[in-house]
Amino acid sequence: MSVMTDSQTPFSLFVTGTDTEIGKTLIAAALVHALASQGLSTAAMKPVAAGIEWRDGRQCNDDIDTLRSVASCRLAPEVMTPYLWEPPIAPHIAAAQAGVAMQSQVLLDAYAKAAEQAQAVVIEGVGGFCVPLSDTEDMADVAQRLGLPVVLVVGMRLGCISHAVLTAQAVAARGLPLCGWVANTVDPDMPYLQENLDTLTARLPAPFLGRVPRLEKADPAQAAQYIDVSRIAGWPV
Repeated sequence: MSVMTDSQTPFSLFVTGTDTEIGKTLIAAALVHALASQGLSTAAMKPVAAGIEWRDGRQCNDDIDTLRSVASCRLAPEVMTPYLWEPPIAPHIAAAQAGVAMQSQVLLDAYAKAAEQAQAVVIEGVGGFCVPLSDTEDMADVAQRLGLPVVLVVGMRLGCISHAVLTAQAVAARGLPLCGWVANTVDPDMPYLQENLDTLTARLPAPFLGRVPRLEKADPAQAAQYIDVSRIAGWPV
């Protein structure tokens, strides 16, 4: 088992997806699990999130809770998720309702703090790659400023090919390396699933890391078994 020698230079990934509700959190958490299995201290971030439930008197968000459960470094809430909005709606709309304009610099500052605490950091974007933050910025701007390798999660359902290719083009337009893509089975009854996978493999300019089947329980450790992380350039092995 190999551990990076320079803890001040973490191995980091930005995880984006073809849409919302396609399993980005499961795949991001699986990547955190895989990094931890290499003996690395790990941190997970979801810098922007929307949707709060109150349980036992505390604010809960399922995505944040999942990511926190697999990371060895427990980030302060304001570092893990600088912007957390209560209504489960588009974050920029929730922010506007609260009278706040989200700023990319806030997210970059949070990442810098996370990178000081862990040898590996996985950042999960919100929604698709170009989800707005404000009238002037979107998550693609954040990804570009971070300059990290991008893993694309493709939700396998009708329409995914166009969404995946367009997202890959948007990532490239920002000058970012698409270091791999994961197929997550959203619709287990999707017609011609293998043919769609073959088309995506031919058209996406990045290594195919694997297909995660529809799991009975969204278990990051189980999902990680279906992902060949060794195909990610620079993966710390």
